[in-house]
Order: sequence, then structure tokens, then C-alpha cells
Amino acid sequence: STLFPYTTLFRSALKDTIGRIQSPWRPASAEESFEIVRRRLFHPITDAKLFTARDGVVRAFADLYQDQQQEFPAGCREAEYERRMKAAYPIHPELFDRLYNDWFTLDNFQRTRGVLRLMAAVIHSLWERHDSSLMILPASIPIDEPSVQFELKQYLEDSWVPVIEKDIDGPHSLPLELDQENPNLGRYSACRRVARTIYVGSAPTLHTANKGLEDRQIKLGCCQPGESVATFGDALRRLTDNATHLYVDGRRYWYSTQPSVARLAQDRAAQQDPDAVAEEIKSRLRDEQRNRGDFLRVHTSPETAADIPDEREARLVILGPEWPHTRSDQSSPAMKQSGVILGQRDAGPRRYPNTLVFLAADRTRLTELENAIRQYRAWKSIEDEHETLNLDAFQKKQSHTKREQAEETVRQRIPETFQWLLVPGQEDPKKASDEGRTPKLEWQEIRLQGQDPLAVRASKKLHNDELLITAFAPTRLRLELDRIPLWRGEHVDIKQLAEDFAQYLYLPRLRDTEVLLSAVREGVGLLNWTTETFAYADSVDSSTGGYRGLQASQITSVHLSGLVVKPVKAMEQLEAEAAAGAAATGSAGAVTPSGGTSSTGATGPRPGGATKPVPPPSAEPPKKPTRFHGSVELDSGRIGRDAGKIAEEVLQHLTSLPAANVRVTLEIQAEVPSGIPENVARTVNENCRTLRFTSQGFEEE
Repeated sequence: STLFPYTTLFRSALKDTIGRIQSPWRPASAEESFEIVRRRLFHPITDAKLFTARDGVVRAFADLYQDQQQEFPAGCREAEYERRMKAAYPIHPELFDRLYNDWFTLDNFQRTRGVLRLMAAVIHSLWERHDSSLMILPASIPIDEPSVQFELKQYLEDSWVPVIEKDIDGPHSLPLELDQENPNLGRYSACRRVARTIYVGSAPTLHTANKGLEDRQIKLGCCQPGESVATFGDALRRLTDNATHLYVDGRRYWYSTQPSVARLAQDRAAQQDPDAVAEEIKSRLRDEQRNRGDFLRVHTSPETAADIPDEREARLVILGPEWPHTRSDQSSPAMKQSGVILGQRDAGPRRYPNTLVFLAADRTRLTELENAIRQYRAWKSIEDEHETLNLDAFQKKQSHTKREQAEETVRQRIPETFQWLLVPGQEDPKKASDEGRTPKLEWQEIRLQGQDPLAVRASKKLHNDELLITAFAPTRLRLELDRIPLWRGEHVDIKQLAEDFAQYLYLPRLRDTEVLLSAVREGVGLLNWTTETFAYADSVDSSTGGYRGLQASQITSVHLSGLVVKPVKAMEQLEAEAAAGAAATGSAGAVTPSGGTSSTGATGPRPGGATKPVPPPSAEPPKKPTRFHGSVELDSGRIGRDAGKIAEEVLQHLTSLPAANVRVTLEIQAEVPSGIPENVARTVNENCRTLRFTSQGFEEE
């Protein structure tokens, strides 16, 4: 610290101090005790610069408590607490509170003399260690110092000695080990400071009803200005998971001379069978099959490629924990297993590889998940065996709480672990063919984020990246038909198209055949089908070579057994059918000169000269209309809806007639009394030219 080292106030004549405190003392209040201890152990502040430095230190603490109010007790951010810090300086009021409120309850611990003896030993040790803390906090007490430990343990049972050496402070203690293993904690000695704070605040209250400290009090006893409060929260969690004698009940923590069930849980976690841990992960992955997202099926932890059916629907394969993946590692176990499943099914090659995508665990995160599974299984076994283990009420509650916490940790780590989406693809076959080589298999590795179910996350990402198609535009289908091409002559079977999209990795990956059928249905119903999409037919007439049930420019039902027909070929047949129909209509009233039956049913001369009267011709049928025109005003706010109804209920009936020539014109009239801004007029004119309006313009009154 550069603010104000309190050791400059420390008196060097400790012998005189210790000698004087042997005489009897009148009991003092807590406020008086602050002053007594401060005056007996430190030189008084007389220099104005030192007053300024003290006030700066106190102000820094006050700002810390004010800025992070949620991390500290409510009372410490009040102005009164700032006054107490100035009165007790350089000892923090929290340390005085623990000594006078908790340790004073012990037998033979005197309010003033006991505190004075303890603090004399503490300050001397800190002075020798060149401690540069801003104030002396509970976390500052060097419990590993023999003189300090003597002052503390003389009021407690001897059974505290091994607890201190193992779980609190010392060269072989757990907090020191954790600090050395974690640099972020070690830079602050966070675990040791947390352990010291809990011990100072909990050892004297072990046998009381309200034992221990809350987590906010622990942070108050540890943290100084300029340090991260979250670091001490992390240290507290690590101690809770690993300390043998540390207990937790909700938000209260304390040390006890009796081992907690945490040590038993640690031992059981370390003894977990790896196969049992892997099976627990697979069991939880199987629960993911209920949330399929946009996939038709989700397969979890397949043992072999034969476990994945060869079907035309898109499916997600979640690889088991034995097949992890590492970023950019093309030879990872996950990549190898995905390649095996993609390439074969039973004894032969897989027919529909373009329906599969794979999800694998991250190798590093998998270790964390396995540790969480071990903790969960350990705590669950303790909870299940509470009667056999003879656990008391608190230990049963603790085991239940820890089991729930471990369960939640596992639930959160599963999506964090299974984050690698492996998507197979293939380069353009035309490019490879031009270069005289076979198209190569390509893998995309995509990292998933979020806490959604695995299949939901995967399908969302694939949908956004257009790697899984759930709605196929008919124009996109026409593009793929022409690009590869996928046509088989003048048409292609829809079933064959479904096979192609499921088989070839260079084609879009469709969710199922219904996506393809919807695209065909929508494409056949478009008015501009001749240039943008295609026609539809039920089958080919083998005798004539034409198409049965040929349809275009109308909404119709399509089937997997039908055909997609090229527009040019479909137009030829439709025009021929229209011409034949017109010719048949024009000759319908002709009479055969040789006496054949006419359209009226009369007959010519009969053999033998006998004749039959010819009845008068019947009245001509009424002429059919040949033109239609209509206009309608549309709601400008719902043009799409109204235009769709008109197309379905009016245009469909007209365009379905043979040789029908239907033209649709959209007329727009807009009146703006306040005037049309120049930028709007310019934008409308440019868009009208782009959309090929035959006429447009703006007028002034």
C-alpha cells in the first residue's frame, strides 16, 4: 500500500506495554476499548500529514463499501461506520467487533486485557513481516504465528490445533495450497484471508445457536480498496468444496472441530468409477432427445454407425463423452467418429449422408463436466445413506443442499461442454471435375453458445447460417435444378429430387421431404412460373410422350410420385392442348356431306330413296364471354393479405383456363395535402424505375 503504512505508529517498546497490562483494569465499553488499545499499542498521530493520510485510507474504505453495497453488510456504508474507522484506526472496526462481541463470550477472555495481549502479538508479527495493509482486518491476523496462536488457543479446546494446521493457516494448510494452485487467488492470498476471517468470527461461537459469519461479513473482514471482491467470493466457494472442517448453512459459514461431510464427499468423488461417470453423462444426454428443435430425430451417444438409421430426414447425432473435439483439430476423436458414421451404415456405405450433423464435447470442458458429475454422485450417495452414516439434522440438510448445487452445476455445464457443431459439406462438383479430381469432403466446426437444449441451440444456429433449410424458396429450388443440373431430361421425379438433396453434400440440407414438396407446390402456383420456377405433372404418358395432369400457374396438390417439368417443355404442351381445343370448338357444328351424323342429329338420304324429315335446327347456344375486367380498392396497410385473396379466389380460376392470357395491373393514387418531401419523391421514382413501372410521376395542384 502507498496510502499510509500503519506500522509507522507501532511502538517498539513492547515489553513496557506487556508489563503494564498485567495490572488490574476496570471494564471498559467497546468504544473506550478502541481508544485504549490504540493508545497503548500505537504512537498518537500529531503530524497533520498523517491525519490527512489516515483520512484518505478511511475514505477509500468508505468508497469501497458505498460503491459495492450488495457485497457488504448494510451498516458499513453509513457515515457512523466511517467515524468508527477513524476512531479505531489503524485497526478495522470489524476486528474489534469480532473480539468484543464473539471472543468476549468465552470464559477467561477479558474485554480489554485479552484484546490488548492478542493485538500486541498480532501487530508485532505483522511489523516483522513488513505487512503493508491499509488497516488491520480479521484476515490480517497471522494465525500461523506461534505467539498469536497461543493467545487464541488458550481460550479454546485443544482439538482446534489440528483444524488450524489443516484447514485454516500454516505451511501445510489447505488455503495455502489453493492459493498456490490458483494465481488469481494467490496474488491476494485470498483463501488464507478468507479462512482466517471465518475462524476469527466462528471459533468462539461454535457452541451457540447463531454460529458463524454471513458471506458479506466475511468479505468485510477480507477485502481492501483496490482488490476485487469477487476474488474472495471465489476463494470462499473453493474452501467450501474442499475444506474438511468448514460448514455452510445457507449464507453462514463456520469452522468446527468435527469433520464435515464435505471431506466424505471429496473422498467419494475421487473414488468414482470413470465408466459410471461416463454413463451418467450419456443418461443426461438421452434426456436431450425430448427437445428436438428443427430436427426430425436426435441420436445420443451411438456406439456404432449402425445405430444411426439411413433416412431422408435431418437428424442430429450427439457424440458420447468418449469422442471429444478440440478446436481446429481435424484428427480429433469426434472428427474421426463423425467421418465413420457419415460414410457407412451397417456393412455398406451410407446412402443419405446429407441428413446428418454432429455435436461433440469440448475436450477441456469435458473434464470440468466429469468433475461436476463426480461431485453430484458423491453427494447423492451421502444423501441416500444418511441413516447409515448417522448424519445429524444439519449434515442431512447440508448434503441435500450440496446435492442440489451439484445438480445445478451439471445442468449448466452440459451445454457449455457440448458446444462443437460439426457440419459435413462438399465442394462444388463442377470445380473439382474441371480440375480432374474427386470433390473433397469439408467440415465446418461451429461453436454454440447459450443454455437452450442442445438440439434447439444447434438447429437455431444451422437455420441462421442456412445449413438446415426448413422453408425452401421455389426460386432457390429452380436455381439448384439448373446449377448442378438436377434435371433428368425435360423433367425430374420429385422423389428423385428428395433422394438427391438427402444424398449429395454439396446441395442444401433439407429438414425433410415436406420442405421440398412445399417448394414445388409454391413454385407451381406462381404467375411467373415460365421464367422463375417450373410446372408440375402427375406422370408421363408413355404412348404420346406427353405429361398427364400437367399444371402451372395455379395452386395445386403435389405428391412425391409427381414430376417437376421444365417451363419450356410445359409451355409447348399447354399451347398445343389449347390449339387443339380451339380447333375442336370451331368444327363442332359441321354436317357431314356423305350423310354422316351432324351435330344436330339429322341424317342424309337412306337406301331405297326413303327419306326422313329433317327437324328444324335447334336454337343456337348462348355465346360465352371471352373477356373479363375488374378493379378493386385495396387497404394500403394490408396489401399483401388482400392481394393474396384476390390471386386465390379470382386469378386462379382465370389462369387455369386453356390459352388464357391474364394481365394484372396495379394502380396507385396518393394524395398528400402537406406535400411530398423531395427525398421521398426521389426514392419512389427510383424504385418505380427498378420495378419497371410503365408510368409514374408526381403532380402539383
